[in-house]
Parts: sequence; C-alpha cells; structure tokens
Amino acid sequence: MATRRIDTPDGGVLAVETSGDPSGRPVFLLHGTPGSRVGPAPRSAVLARMRVRLISFDRPGYGDSTRLPGRRVRHAADDVATIADTLGLDRFAVVGRSGGGPHALACAALLPDRVVRAATQVSLAPRHADGLDWFAGMTPSNERAYRQAELGQPRIAGPFQVRSQVIRRDPAQLIRNLVPELTPPDRTVVADVGIRRMLQSTYRQAFRYGADGWIDDVLAFIADWGFAVDAIRIPVRIWHGADDKFSPVGHSAWLADHIPAAQLYLEPGAAHFGSLKEMTDAIGWASTSS
Repeated sequence: MATRRIDTPDGGVLAVETSGDPSGRPVFLLHGTPGSRVGPAPRSAVLARMRVRLISFDRPGYGDSTRLPGRRVRHAADDVATIADTLGLDRFAVVGRSGGGPHALACAALLPDRVVRAATQVSLAPRHADGLDWFAGMTPSNERAYRQAELGQPRIAGPFQVRSQVIRRDPAQLIRNLVPELTPPDRTVVADVGIRRMLQSTYRQAFRYGADGWIDDVLAFIADWGFAVDAIRIPVRIWHGADDKFSPVGHSAWLADHIPAAQLYLEPGAAHFGSLKEMTDAIGWASTSS
C-alpha cells in the first residue's frame, strides 16, 4: 500500500491510499459514513490477482483530509478528478459503499467522460426523492440523526463530536452501539473477527481529529446533492441487502428506477454489512471496462 497527500485547488489536502496492482485497472473506492481510506476492502494480494489498482481517500473532514466547509455530495467528483489528475489517470471506475454510494453517483453524473462504470452498495437516495418515503424501514437511531440534522448543524455538531471522542478512544464502541439495531444477517457479519478489526481501523482513522467529516456527510445527504441521478448515462450496478435497516432497500430500488443504465441486485438474507462480503464482486464488475 502507498499513502500520499494531494493538494486540492481550494487549498485543502486529501489523504490518498492505493493498493493492489500499480499498473492495474484503476477503481476508486469511496468509503462509508463514518469511514476512512483504511476502511474495509479486499486485500492487496486479491486486488493484484484481479489486476485492479484500488484508490481510496479520506473524504474532507475525515482522518488526514482537511475539512471543506459547506461540502456537498457533488464535491466528491472534484476530489476524485483532482486525485486522478495527480495520479495520471484518464479513465477509471468508482465504487461506493453505504455513505460512499451517493458520492460515487456524483462522479458518474459529473465526470461522464472519465468514469466508465459505477457501483453502489446499500446507498441512500436523495432526501427529497419524488415518490420515496425516505425514512420508511430506517433504524430509529439513523432517522433521529437525520431529522436532527434537518434542524441545522448546531443540533448535531455537539453530540457527534462527543460520540467521535468516545469512538476514537475505543473504536469497538460504535459496533457495540449498533448491535441492538442489527438484523440477524448483520450480526453474523460483524461477529467475524477480521471484519470487526477492519471496521475498528476505519473508525479510528475517521475520527482521528474529530467528527467534522461525519457531520458534513450527514448534512450533505439531506441537502440538494448538486446533480440529478437521471442524468447518469454510464452503466451502474446497484447492490442492496434485502434486510437492510440502516439504508433501507427502498433507496436503491428508487435509484434503479431513475438511473437509465442501472441494474439492481437485491440479495435476500443479507443486510447492511453484507456489502462487505460483496465488495470484491462490485470492484470486479466495475473494473471490467475501466
């Protein structure tokens, strides 16, 4: 793995990590919420066998990337383009898991000449998606956080900062907090020692300097994304666990209905964290034509 800091045109810095085959097909992996560049991903040896060069980065405000005040979902396309330019990449694929899903779609919509394929896993849909009951089937804790966010940043900033301090000291705490709301399929996934270790690593990095990235993600999801998903023309693979309660399955169904070249893969008996076991397939599909 290789890590570097890349300067952005607005004076910020993005912390970027690459793994896999250095000369392989480039795929950007956009992490979940909360998350970081060291989040769950196939091992470098697996990526090398797939002939994939995986590129991940801390979104602004997370880990070692500087905060971008007022960040919106559309800004992910600017960050990916900046990283791709620095790395000398013309065309590439994008994969986004959970909170990374909307950001991957931003790249698909706003970088149509560079993104060849996009894949999302357990993604959210736009907050005011026409015909979608956005909170239907969502866990009480997530619904509560998003409704508080709609009242403004001050309503969530303090509580999120306190939670991030607790999690930074003990990353396993976030997983323990989630357990009461986990469905049986998710409990099985997070019981895996290797997966728990990956999740704890990404949370530790995410909150290294506070909760700014987490706060800005939540605010960005409920604001206007800055692009229309029906403008996406490249192939999009949408995966969702049928039993997901953190990002309800209706979100991916709505996205599949509104993105012209989208294919929906709905997996029975899987939920939110089932995406971790499915990630290798998503990356393999995305890299096929990149």
